[in-house]
Amino acid sequence: MNDSPAAAVVLDVWCELQCPDCFSALTDLDLLRERYGDRLDVRLRHFPLDKHRHAFAAAQAAEEAAAQGRGWAYAAAVLARTGELGERGEELLVEVAAGLGLDAEEFDTALVDGRHILAVDADHAEGRAIGVTGTPTYEIGGRLLDASSSQAGVRERIEEIADGLLAG
Repeated sequence: MNDSPAAAVVLDVWCELQCPDCFSALTDLDLLRERYGDRLDVRLRHFPLDKHRHAFAAAQAAEEAAAQGRGWAYAAAVLARTGELGERGEELLVEVAAGLGLDAEEFDTALVDGRHILAVDADHAEGRAIGVTGTPTYEIGGRLLDASSSQAGVRERIEEIADGLLAG
């Protein structure tokens, strides 16, 4: 039996956890969650960029956080420290997990054994296939909204599309 609301609209957020622009998008995502509640399913999708050397490890760590039930909380905590992530890498990823009360030892193990590599690779491949080129990029109702150069007006556009989908 499916317990998710029948009218829920999916908003995929193509994100990279070493991207300062993704951090600035968190306010809009919080406002969207507040407005729509469980009628909007906000999903973190990974799109690590080559220019950030710790982005791939951060995406794997976010998958481990999701497996431990705190995916978005973890992503937000890492995004708040993007500059520090650039300097400290995996050490910071494990530290953030411990700070959120997650099993930091399991994070360390997950980063070593690569158990989430396929999920991150699959997200990245899907993103490329639908035209994602930068982060953050949103996909809702088959429409791609690229906010990699500016977040201005994106939340309003997402609301227009979500309202239309929920009304229809």
